[in-house]
Amino acid sequence: MKKLIVLTCATLLFMACGNDVEKKAGEKLAAARTAFEHGDYNEAKLQIDSIKILYPKAFDARKEGIKLMQQVELKEQSESLVYLDSMLQVKQKELADIIGKYTFEKDEEYQEIGNYFWPTQTVEKNLHRSFLRFQVNELGVMTMTSIYCGASNIHHTAVKVSTPDGTFAETPSSKDSYETTDLGEKIEKADYKMGQDGNVMGFLYMNRDKNIRVEYIGERKYATTMTPSDREALAGIYELSQLLSSIEQIKKEAEEAKLKIEFINRRMAKTE
Repeated sequence: MKKLIVLTCATLLFMACGNDVEKKAGEKLAAARTAFEHGDYNEAKLQIDSIKILYPKAFDARKEGIKLMQQVELKEQSESLVYLDSMLQVKQKELADIIGKYTFEKDEEYQEIGNYFWPTQTVEKNLHRSFLRFQVNELGVMTMTSIYCGASNIHHTAVKVSTPDGTFAETPSSKDSYETTDLGEKIEKADYKMGQDGNVMGFLYMNRDKNIRVEYIGERKYATTMTPSDREALAGIYELSQLLSSIEQIKKEAEEAKLKIEFINRRMAKTE
């Protein structure tokens, strides 16, 4: 008889504790719902996560928490997608307003992605000249090309740019350089992509209003000074690169948001 009484008391105590756990977990769940309704998604997620941590045996509350978490994530991604779409429209409007200033080149037979140049730096306007040429492709990838033309080769693979106060930037050795000869004239070209240029293009942009000395680094020394039109070309292409890159980044993030929405919808369908 005493054992039965003890067992009964223990059962009642366990049930009371269980009910208390569910009650407290339910309070967390209610707080999460309130935060969700007010658009405070981080707070909602924190409250839901706390149920799993503090009340791991509150199975009903945890199950409802999972459903609510899916709603929170869906709402977050949906709002993010709306924001990204609006930002994309703004950036595309900015692009439409300035794109007419650039020269676009694309060989439909060989190129999938075309390139933008500053009008003063097209090939036909710069024959027999040593200078830094800038271009950016449709995806926002900017490239600088150091071009040397002379009577004899210097075999250069890098460049150093400096301002009158002595500050400078230098490219690493180019991974894409070549040499040729045209009617006795030696021509050398070396390409440097943004991010692999030792921040030379960023340095040039920050100092675009200063006289810039360009030193070709090779077997023989050669130096020149950037013309005002070349500095203008650098600035124009650099700014276009930033705009095109931001557009591509927005598109990437929007695509990721769409994929997350599809994934969440599939999960929600399985839990119904």
